[in-house]
Amino acid sequence: MTNRLASSTSPYLLQHAENPVDWWEWSPEAFAEARERDVPVLLSVGYAACHWCHVMAHESFEDAETAAYMNEHFVNVKVDREERPDVDAVYMAVTQALSGHGGWPMTCFLTPAGEPFYAGTYYPPAPHAGMPSFRQVLEAIEHAWREQGDEVRESAAGIVSQLAVQPLPQSTVDEEVLSGAVVSLLGHFDRANAGFGGAPKFPPSMVLEFLLRHHERTGSVQALSMARATCAAMASGGLYDQLAGGFARYSVDAAWVVPHFEKMLYDNALLLRVYTHLARRDDDPAHARVARETAEFLLRDLGTPEGGFAASLDADTDGVEGATYVWTPAQLVQALGLAEGARAAALYGVTDEGTFEHGTSTLRLLGEADPELAARLLAVRSRRPQPGRDDKVVTAWNGLAVAALAEAGAVFGEPRWVDAAVRAAELLLGTHVVGGRLLRTSRNGVAGTAAGVLEDYGCLADGLLALHQATGDARWFAEACGLLDTALARFAGDEPGVHHDTADDAEALVQRPSDPSDNATPSGASSLASALVTASVLGGPSSYRDAAEAALSRAGLLVAREPRFAGHWLSVAEALALGPVQVAVVGPGDDLVRAAWAGVHGGGVVVSGEPGGAPLLEDRPLVDGRAAAYVCRGYVCDRPVTTVDELREALSARR
Repeated sequence: MTNRLASSTSPYLLQHAENPVDWWEWSPEAFAEARERDVPVLLSVGYAACHWCHVMAHESFEDAETAAYMNEHFVNVKVDREERPDVDAVYMAVTQALSGHGGWPMTCFLTPAGEPFYAGTYYPPAPHAGMPSFRQVLEAIEHAWREQGDEVRESAAGIVSQLAVQPLPQSTVDEEVLSGAVVSLLGHFDRANAGFGGAPKFPPSMVLEFLLRHHERTGSVQALSMARATCAAMASGGLYDQLAGGFARYSVDAAWVVPHFEKMLYDNALLLRVYTHLARRDDDPAHARVARETAEFLLRDLGTPEGGFAASLDADTDGVEGATYVWTPAQLVQALGLAEGARAAALYGVTDEGTFEHGTSTLRLLGEADPELAARLLAVRSRRPQPGRDDKVVTAWNGLAVAALAEAGAVFGEPRWVDAAVRAAELLLGTHVVGGRLLRTSRNGVAGTAAGVLEDYGCLADGLLALHQATGDARWFAEACGLLDTALARFAGDEPGVHHDTADDAEALVQRPSDPSDNATPSGASSLASALVTASVLGGPSSYRDAAEAALSRAGLLVAREPRFAGHWLSVAEALALGPVQVAVVGPGDDLVRAAWAGVHGGGVVVSGEPGGAPLLEDRPLVDGRAAAYVCRGYVCDRPVTTVDELREALSARR
């Protein structure tokens, strides 16, 4: 017997379609039902790859007695946070304020007007470690609503009034701020294990990109050292899939040994770009290997038949976390034979005691990579039950993947990756754009109903601009500029440089979210600023750069005070500080194009083709009939060069 979620396009909601809970999707009808019955709304937010979301579902939402109580006393609304990031953002702010922490599953109780009055995350089926049971929470909320309904509503109204967030004042991001960010990051750097902070430890993809750009511009040894050490530690640890490529969401320990096993599209897209850029600056071949393997993981494991990329792979296999990925010494011997099994155990750190649970171990790389051995183990692992896949296509995350694959394909000379980026872009523009506006998701080629948010516009525009550079096709540049124009018109705040995460004509929530912080993905505002900078350098209007600089000034205090949560902003600032670099290659100069992609600084642009074939190629002729490269920084250009050595010298010079 199914509930209303059976008709959803969200794989996460479909996971709950057979719960005995009478779930509603987020809709006006759900809140109308709550008003008519005069009961609170129980809002449950999660996502398909979330381990503890699965746990709470099995313990509580599949329990008939618990479900009956929920159905009698609440209108129960289930939300996929990846499909509705606006709803998630509003109520996550409440959860963090009321409980002191956030995360998923998120459990909030709302008035029929959508105003929150109580919030938490996971609740167990029985009291545990000072935490009330879920049933105790339900009974307490029901009693309070029944006996103290007016007070509850008054409290909810007060919480909503406190949600209003004033935009940050304008603040300059100058050389002192950028170098100060490196010093601040040094203070948080884990010198024993690399990365920043302690457990749990997340891949700091955007901070790493900033550190690489800062090194390229200033020659900072400290910046490069932190980036290099962190990339090496992540790639050799259990966070990275040593057999199939691709990174897990985070490490539960400080030493990168045990991952939280779900694999997210956005992490892998962002990290593909980081390892691609590091491979250009560091002669360690491991960085290029990881970039190549990660690109192949995206195509093989996350590619959809329609040409897009799936959101994630689950943390669990048949309800057991990490079951697909972990090994024992005996399993290695069974797969490879006694001698090779022992060698694999030593290479991958598989011990009798185990590094994970029940004597199993995650795989780490403790020596030189052995592709043949990895392939043999992967063939065995592929016969195991596999984790579920959330195959919805999220606009913003696919934009990140388009950018990463287009750029990596150009850098490593892999046209197949660029072709994959083209297919994804075609899907997004053909399916996710309706009436000139973006939708957030699609699944099986069918668009969802949720409107695109600011990060969708910024990340997709950024991806299309990278595709324009990798292919020379001016169509992608024009499409990107159209998205940017819409974003500037629809998401702008009342003050210069301020942007909201939802459009001015989007569904009205109890608060219009506007969070400038970079978290697991770039914030909407920083992704927009990044795309505006790139578009301006590729030949877009100067107003794009003005808008980017105004947005950056609004993030200045965040950048200065919390650089770990402003990595993408810092990367934007580094690009602006350097110019950014423009490289225009005119004529049939494949060697010049390869040298340009290998030597351009992060945030810079490369466009190649015949004179006049793209905005950046206009008024740039051949030199004595030969292909030529034009290198500019900001508004200052070098003389055109015609040899690879001259181009390398021009790109290596610091200003």
